[in-house]
Amino acid sequence: HDYEYEYEYVTPHRPRPTSPSMSPRLHVEPPYRSTMKLAAIIPAAGVGKRFTGSSVADMGQVSKIEMDLAGLPVFMRSVELFVKRDDVTQTVLAVNPDTFDEFKFRWGDKLGFHAVQLIPGGTAERWETVLKALEKIESDVTHVAVHDAARPLASRRMIDRVLEAAERHDAVIPGVPVSSTLKRVTEDDGGDAGDDDPLDAILGSGSKTKISRVVETIDRTGIIEVQTPQVFKIDLLRRAYAQVSEGKVDTAGVTDDASLVEALGEPVYVVDGESTNFKITRAEDLELASAIVHKRLKREKADLGKKRLFGPG
Repeated sequence: HDYEYEYEYVTPHRPRPTSPSMSPRLHVEPPYRSTMKLAAIIPAAGVGKRFTGSSVADMGQVSKIEMDLAGLPVFMRSVELFVKRDDVTQTVLAVNPDTFDEFKFRWGDKLGFHAVQLIPGGTAERWETVLKALEKIESDVTHVAVHDAARPLASRRMIDRVLEAAERHDAVIPGVPVSSTLKRVTEDDGGDAGDDDPLDAILGSGSKTKISRVVETIDRTGIIEVQTPQVFKIDLLRRAYAQVSEGKVDTAGVTDDASLVEALGEPVYVVDGESTNFKITRAEDLELASAIVHKRLKREKADLGKKRLFGPG
């Protein structure tokens, strides 16, 4: 469910502070702070068709981004990645327009407390949601970070890497090398539809297993899985989305923001992402994310206890 492209890797370089902040407060000054005026766009308008499981069914109409992740909804953990940063001046959360009023009723006050601007997103595609959010960005913003609401595990260190590289390049994305074997398949399972037992269709006892046929094995050389946040100089991102408004690109092939920048013929650069920065698309993803968050919180609590007991250094 991630995207695959060929990009050029870049490695940010910067001097490290001699000692990290020892403040026990939750809002800690980051080791790195960009000089850009950064806005964060968090698209969250997807309906989560692939997110299945009995727990979701029990939740009724609550979307995957509202599912609990160690005490907070998934989307709020993604929002916190940016509202806790002093180098982010504006955060826009764009949600499903069909359930906007209900979402605002449940979460509007909490988002308002963090100065998050809540807007209705697009009705069908992700690019529609980002375009609507882009229209709300303040005039003094120089760069925009677009981050999936369903990627709540991005670390501060990884976001720092992206922002550092964005100081030197107009379009930067995180990515990880593909480690698994990739195969192109077709939905043709090679079976004979005439062999189906009509009684299975009536009783629902037939096999539901989806079977596909391998067409080819794909060379993994130079292939990465693309993640977010993707950071762009705002003028470049606006030019990229203007192509959509002007009908210059086929939106069927637009799966992320970098795709539109590529369509302009502009370079896109890559820094190292993280294997834990996965997108929650299925119920088992949420279970794994919960385990990771609990482990991180336990480690942070232990580190804070050591600092209070032994002091800095």
